[in-house]
Amino acid sequence: MIYIQTIEFPDAERETSFICGVKRTCYDSFYPFKVLSARGFERIDFEPITILCGGNGSGKTTALNVIAERAGVRRETICNRSAFFQDYVDMCILKLKAPVPGRSGIVTSDDVFDYMLNVRMLNEGIDRKREDIFEDYLDAKYSKFQLKSIADYDELKKVNASRRKTQSKFVRDELMDNVRTYSNGESAYRYFVEKIEEDGLYLLDEPENSLSPARQLELKRYIEDSARFFNCQFILSTHSPFLLSMHGAKIYDMDADPVDIKRWTELLNVRSYYEFFKDNESAF
Repeated sequence: MIYIQTIEFPDAERETSFICGVKRTCYDSFYPFKVLSARGFERIDFEPITILCGGNGSGKTTALNVIAERAGVRRETICNRSAFFQDYVDMCILKLKAPVPGRSGIVTSDDVFDYMLNVRMLNEGIDRKREDIFEDYLDAKYSKFQLKSIADYDELKKVNASRRKTQSKFVRDELMDNVRTYSNGESAYRYFVEKIEEDGLYLLDEPENSLSPARQLELKRYIEDSARFFNCQFILSTHSPFLLSMHGAKIYDMDADPVDIKRWTELLNVRSYYEFFKDNESAF
């Protein structure tokens, strides 16, 4: 599915004209002006999966934030909004093929980090609660409880449960199911799965962060299936060779000057992985 068909960024001439028209001169930076135009990046023609690939400082996150702002999708963390950010966004021309669904959004590394931090804090709270449940288990298991009224019914259930279950099963059942069973990588993967619903436009900024190679491959398949079967469109920035290999993805190489469309196997980042493993092939 394609919701955003194209976006056109201002070229160097339009940027220069704008900057020259700014009367105040106390600004150290005109960001995001002069970032994308530095490599002649003036237009993106989108597919169901479009990827921006480039090193640090290449402008891929800038482009993603501009697209998100121009498309009006929701975000949970604040992006780098300079004094001229909105001026730049207003100069971009966005063409839609279909209305952008309301559930659409951008997911950044900060969003994932905050989610994992919340899970960790929840786990720490559960650790503290676990000690209390240990004590409840022992008190209930060896108590001489007798049911005297309906008000004692909950206590009766606890006593019966403690006598019927082992200590570990009692504690596990009393706590939230499976909260501690997820590592950071698993939590990060679950975050993407929870955020990505059918019929949506999703912008993902380096989603491979915190994901193991195996989890990256799972996310790759999930994105491919969501684009193919569930009417989703994806725009990603990534370094990951696993995500870059997504079937049917259109890849903009933002390290090229000017920015160019390439196959994933042509990218310098991917070639570095290939050459490393090729040089060490005998070790396998």
